[in-house]
Amino acid sequence: MPSRLIVVKVGTSGITTDKGELDEQEMQNLACQIAQATSQGDKIVLVTSGAVAAGVAELGIMLKPNDVVFQQVAAATGQSVLMAKYRKLFAMYGLKVAQILLTAEDLSNRESYVHICDVLTLLLKIGVVPIINENDVTSVAELRRAEGYKVNFSDNDILSVLVAGAIGADLVIILSDVDGLYTVNPSEPGAELIRTVESISDELKSSLKGKSKRGRGGIQSKVKAAEIATHCGIPVVISNSRKENVIIDILSGMEVGTYFKPQERLSAVKRWIAYGAAVKGSIQVNQGAKEAILQGSSLLAVGVIGVVGVFDVGEVVSLKDESNQEFARGNPNFNSSQLNQIKGLQIVEVLERLGADKPKEVIEHRNIHLVEEEGE
Repeated sequence: MPSRLIVVKVGTSGITTDKGELDEQEMQNLACQIAQATSQGDKIVLVTSGAVAAGVAELGIMLKPNDVVFQQVAAATGQSVLMAKYRKLFAMYGLKVAQILLTAEDLSNRESYVHICDVLTLLLKIGVVPIINENDVTSVAELRRAEGYKVNFSDNDILSVLVAGAIGADLVIILSDVDGLYTVNPSEPGAELIRTVESISDELKSSLKGKSKRGRGGIQSKVKAAEIATHCGIPVVISNSRKENVIIDILSGMEVGTYFKPQERLSAVKRWIAYGAAVKGSIQVNQGAKEAILQGSSLLAVGVIGVVGVFDVGEVVSLKDESNQEFARGNPNFNSSQLNQIKGLQIVEVLERLGADKPKEVIEHRNIHLVEEEGE
């Protein structure tokens, strides 16, 4: 069997006890399964939650849910505890681990995004298991309120599929405290496990309810993550982390949990534009420019009627129509200041104003991803 690249995400509930402490037996089960999969030729990236819970237990202080700084303190304390435990457990199976902490900004910058992929690739090549978590300590909440700015992830469910998209994974396994996606809330009578989801409809998303007991994500977050991954051409399985040999069973092809079928795979650049990068601002275009883009053309300055936010060349922006509805995202060849100078101008006027060495296109079509059909 050819080597597969798998991203496994485990939530807080999967590696902690009812008291909120790290559950060493469950963590060892996880390490054992990853070691077995690795010995069979698969390459595994582990995305883990649990740092805040580990930190709260280490500090012996009651969690204050609305105190962001306290949660960051708990994460800072608990991250070392969490990694020390993983290091010890993976060593039992002859595996080394590497810690990678990521923020939204790390994935939004194209250069750092590519570098992260290079680091992950080399770690896997030399047989090290990358263990990824969100860097809660340096995540800056203020960025989420900047004009025109949209963050790319808010929990580890989403982070796991963004990592999968970045490295072109073959499968994402999201392990939770539920067996998968149900027809109704699993606590309700008559709830049935859905084995396969062909595509994620608006009706399905609107029917979702339920939240994790100890983590930030709920079934809504997991289905949103599955939606992102499948739009990138990557299948997803959501299953119960405490099911015996759950990872091995999934990788062996057994029907476990809920399987989300992949859609057509996007190119690496478009995966990043669509999902990997935070949106740093927006460009409003006229109707003619919108129609041209939808038909496969690039965006020219003459079609630009407004610019919102402050962004640099190569950062991702939202493209909005005259009614201010987003229909695409892209990588501009000009920063926001330059765009404000050339909006509405013909190509010859753009070159006269900014110099003949400047690109003719505001955004080339190959760097535009349409989102209208995704209902965003």
